[in-house]
Amino acid sequence: MKKTLAFLAFLAPAALYAAQIENKILTVKFDDATQTFSVASRETGRTFVASARLEGGAASANTGRREIIIAQAGGSTVTLELRGNEPFLFITRELRNADINTVDIRRVTPISFTVGLEAPAENLRTLGTGGLLAPDKNPGSYLFLACADPATRHGVVAGWLTEDRGSGVFFSSVTNGRVQVTARIDYGHLRIPPGNSAVLETLVLGYFDDARLGLEQYADAIRKQYNIHLREPSAVYCSWYAEKHGQAGDEKSTVELAKFVAKELKPFGLGVVQIDDEWQDGPKPNGPRRGFDRVRTNGPYAHGIAPVAAAVEKEGLTFGLWWLPFARNYQDPEYQDRQDWFVKRDNGKPFDTAWGGTCLDLTHPDVQAQLTRIARLYRHDWGVKYYKMDGLWTGAACEQIYVNDGYKDDHFGNNQPFHNPLVSNVESYRNGLKLLRLAAGDDVFFSGCCIAQNMRELSAIGLVDSMRIGPDYNADKQGIRTGPIRGSRLYFLNGRVWWNDPDPAKVRASHAASSADAAATGAVTLEAARLGASWVAIAGQFFLVSDWLPDLPAGRLDVLKRTVQMHHATARPVDYFDNFLPTTWLVTATNGTVRRDVIGLFNWNTNTQTLGATLGKSGLDPARTYYAFDFWGNSLLPDITNSFAYAVPPTSCKIIAVRAAECHPVLLSTSRHVTQGIVDVTGEKWSGNTLSGVSQVIAGDAYELRIRVPAGWKFDSASAPATESPGLVRITLRSDKTQKMKWSASFRPLPN
Repeated sequence: MKKTLAFLAFLAPAALYAAQIENKILTVKFDDATQTFSVASRETGRTFVASARLEGGAASANTGRREIIIAQAGGSTVTLELRGNEPFLFITRELRNADINTVDIRRVTPISFTVGLEAPAENLRTLGTGGLLAPDKNPGSYLFLACADPATRHGVVAGWLTEDRGSGVFFSSVTNGRVQVTARIDYGHLRIPPGNSAVLETLVLGYFDDARLGLEQYADAIRKQYNIHLREPSAVYCSWYAEKHGQAGDEKSTVELAKFVAKELKPFGLGVVQIDDEWQDGPKPNGPRRGFDRVRTNGPYAHGIAPVAAAVEKEGLTFGLWWLPFARNYQDPEYQDRQDWFVKRDNGKPFDTAWGGTCLDLTHPDVQAQLTRIARLYRHDWGVKYYKMDGLWTGAACEQIYVNDGYKDDHFGNNQPFHNPLVSNVESYRNGLKLLRLAAGDDVFFSGCCIAQNMRELSAIGLVDSMRIGPDYNADKQGIRTGPIRGSRLYFLNGRVWWNDPDPAKVRASHAASSADAAATGAVTLEAARLGASWVAIAGQFFLVSDWLPDLPAGRLDVLKRTVQMHHATARPVDYFDNFLPTTWLVTATNGTVRRDVIGLFNWNTNTQTLGATLGKSGLDPARTYYAFDFWGNSLLPDITNSFAYAVPPTSCKIIAVRAAECHPVLLSTSRHVTQGIVDVTGEKWSGNTLSGVSQVIAGDAYELRIRVPAGWKFDSASAPATESPGLVRITLRSDKTQKMKWSASFRPLPN
């Protein structure tokens, strides 16, 4: 009979000494008397992790140069490690099976600890996958948990560095006025043969004066751990929600769409046309058809995918295809004699899940062969270079619990052993993604979908280029807020672990006779169109659109032109620990000859809000005065000192370029993109009373430079047509081709 972890209950006598390690940032102490450890910041001397207890206790502790190895009964060990001068303590447990039988580990709780911060527990907030919540109201978080003081942003960041075989979760509570955190790994099944050991997932803990930066450094640590090099994204048209030719579209409409995109939006950054569900063959019980190796002969692509993919590529675009790789329909006659391909529940029935289908056993050689064949078919025979892979939770043999944010019990591990019983649920999932990559090749962009169906999908870290981080548009009844809610709380993963996919931004206009009819079509006001699209652009996340583009009015098409290109500057929510859905963002670019900053103010409510912050809290220099320009309002704003606050109308935004005041004219804004110079201007220089630079100009698009002219200066001339107004000069560049254009403007100082 298989044993559990009970064999670890016996503890050897405590060590006769305490162990300590440190680097320039942290001090770690193990107390042999209490068999607990603590972690302190060397700069402040404050112990931010106290009374940390290890599951399995301790028998002895040995200190290396920068590690403490804690021996446990039965031959298990826990390593507390400092790596160079990184700001985290790394904690890894190696679990040894000293029993004579194989043990089956369902879950492990390596440590629990007390958070040490200056503020009382009632003033602290936890930030995890469930959002910003009081520590005793948090249902639990997957992958990471930050506990911070909103007043100062001081906080403790805990995160799972690895998810190779298990799914890491965190739980918080309050005891005697102190926040307690418990770290757990859910394995589903981790089987360890007798006399063997398993290295469990690595946990990191750190303290940061600004917990936002701590979360960013945590994501950087994941990137380093998995050697992540993301493929460069392009904005995507997804056919699913389109008011015309929705779902998968069809042969004619997809080619029409591609021609339109190539002409109107490709120069601005939209480069992928992806068709969604309903192209494929097969019966349709419990969700989509699952004949993913063939198209429906009487369906929208009766002549196959390859001709359409070739037509899309001919327009200079990438063709993308939706599919559901890790599940099939066990009742399909095709699989009548292949029932061993499917995972079985504990009761012996096929592991069928809501909408997703029957989970494939990814350890089965025949399943692996089919996945390899399909992935190669798409890339090499059909010409698909963008895979949108849905229902990924089925790869780990777990339930759909849509919509999943905070922790929910999904009965993880409710399955009989896989074909290879020594492979854990998460390991099976990750191996499936690795197999697809090997078959598809390095030039295919992997778009994962979606963690909101089951957060175990977070274990795809390092294996997908983008990940849907929220449910379908409005599936949570949050409307336009659905994507930004999740994209904001997970902002630090974006561009480091993967590109956050918040689902398509809607810009479609209403042609309906009533507001009710307009809402039914998904139409939005112009202000709401700007709000949703601008948020994706400012946050620097993965831009998708699913409106029928050829029918968009010019004004709505213009919203896309100003937002679809992704910037690679630093974007942070200012009020991250203040609001469940942040309203204020700062984008900062420091990789050019000048620093550029853009403030995004987003009113998600149906009443006017006054939004703002102090310069210091926003990330700007409180000792400076800043010029300001409202992008959508196309107007110069009063200079900013100390703080800023603006009335933002319902369901709308203000995107404001700010520039620290200089003693000479400066380029404050451009019309090309909401980031106003970050994606389009290089080499700005002030020399000899002349301001000059280089701008990327799009063919046929009137491009405007907005130069702030401080008191004491007079505009003389420019290299292109210009107009003047108090404090501002506008210069317009035009070109019949997309190219880089040099520009200059001369000024003269006025006499005192």
